[in-house]
Amino acid sequence: DYIFIDTAGLRRKNKIKEELERYSIIRTVTAVERADVVILVIDAKEGVTEQDAKIAGIAHERGKGIIIAVNKWDAIEKNDKTVYEYTNKIRNILSYMPYAEITFISAVTGQRLPKLFELIDMVIQNQNLRVATGVLNEIMTEAVALQQPPSDKGKRLKLFYITQVAVKPPTFVIFVNDKELMHFSYTRYLENKIRDAFGFKGTALRFLIRERKGDQ
Repeated sequence: DYIFIDTAGLRRKNKIKEELERYSIIRTVTAVERADVVILVIDAKEGVTEQDAKIAGIAHERGKGIIIAVNKWDAIEKNDKTVYEYTNKIRNILSYMPYAEITFISAVTGQRLPKLFELIDMVIQNQNLRVATGVLNEIMTEAVALQQPPSDKGKRLKLFYITQVAVKPPTFVIFVNDKELMHFSYTRYLENKIRDAFGFKGTALRFLIRERKGDQ
């Protein structure tokens, strides 16, 4: 069974009183928190609005599965590059969630609506995916061999161990000698290596960096 939780339908401030707007945002946040997968419906003619970006940010922070459904695709004039160009535009605006799945639909014609359920199933599966510790450490060892961890003032970051501690979203703990040396870009590099191996499409990944006592 699929339970769809509709949001309050956020509108621009000039169309609605401030108080009602605030209530709508609270309802939207509540809907996002109750959901396993958030389907962000974008109007193909309008593109990603400020409100769309706001909801996307909330869903991303909460670690939800995310599908971006571009609606009214039937109303857009298309050539062979339209999907590619539109996808790039969305990726640029919502650059912090490159993992989000994008699909082009039409509520009027029913275009690709059945496909939406396949995407939901896939995203839920990825949200609950667990990777064995041994496999994770193999990926990490290979990643470190390919690109040396950063160093600062003669001290180099050492990565000892990685393990998955949670799902929804998949959450990993990396044990290191000095977490100050664990630069965001290196965490992103490791995330990309894990995604290369397991996909994790449609879901954020979380990384917690811990220092292992006595290891320097």
